[in-house]
Amino acid sequence: MSAAAVALAGAFAPVASAAPSVASCGPAVAATAVPAGLPLLDWAENLGYDAQGNLWVSRLNRNEVQRYDAAGRLTAAVPVEFPGAVRPGPDGLLYVVYGDAPISVVRPGGVIRFDPSAAAPKPEVFVSGFTMPNGAAFDPSGNLYVAGLSGVVKVGPNGVVDAAWGKPVAGLAANGAAVHDDMLYVTANGGPLGRIVRIPLAAPADRSTVADLSSPLAGLPDFADDLLVDPAGVLYVTTLTGQLVRVDPADGAACAVLDSQPMTAVAAVPGRSDELLASTENGAILRIHLAR
Repeated sequence: MSAAAVALAGAFAPVASAAPSVASCGPAVAATAVPAGLPLLDWAENLGYDAQGNLWVSRLNRNEVQRYDAAGRLTAAVPVEFPGAVRPGPDGLLYVVYGDAPISVVRPGGVIRFDPSAAAPKPEVFVSGFTMPNGAAFDPSGNLYVAGLSGVVKVGPNGVVDAAWGKPVAGLAANGAAVHDDMLYVTANGGPLGRIVRIPLAAPADRSTVADLSSPLAGLPDFADDLLVDPAGVLYVTTLTGQLVRVDPADGAACAVLDSQPMTAVAAVPGRSDELLASTENGAILRIHLAR
């Protein structure tokens, strides 16, 4: 979620009734993995790991994605216009959403890809033509689902958009995306704010609501940003008010494991089932230790 997206969400989302309060559950502990940078300029929009275990962070307002090693040292920067989600592809390349800004209305965004192991990675356009794309997720067949202001787009491994698949999920004002088993989970803020939606990969018209998240402020709806699904199928969602919310998709039960600062995205740490990383609006990357 870019800073501009916050303003747009307020403009497009209808006023919703108060959502159920998010309960508190086993608290997580956060530490700084990468320190904050310059205000706004170093806004960290999204993050993800490549196959070599390097961390990549989308610096939205710097128009680049940055590579960090295990010690948190910056080792490379690749130019990408208003980057969003960072996802490793089944082909070993790194896929990065671009155009996560209102300018994509007149200059559409899309997805670029590059070899993350190269000393000087060279991005190429994989697919384009999207309005404010933000989140992304691959399914086991190599299809890429891109969440954006106009809905969710399915892109085949050959870079061709499946227009028929996307029609039932148009207009969702989607943000984050994650795949588990045969389901796509997205965060959506088009009405009401803070909605988690489940979309069957084989039948997108049969989408359903998993949960509507609320802020700690009098139960008002929160802005649901990015999300991930852990191996057990549990969702972790970042919100504008600074919550990291754990959601059980079986019954929609939600609880906040962390109440910190506005977090923009969350990623699993390879080989660690008890740790997550989260990007933030002030540019810091948080290492989050989950209670077990």
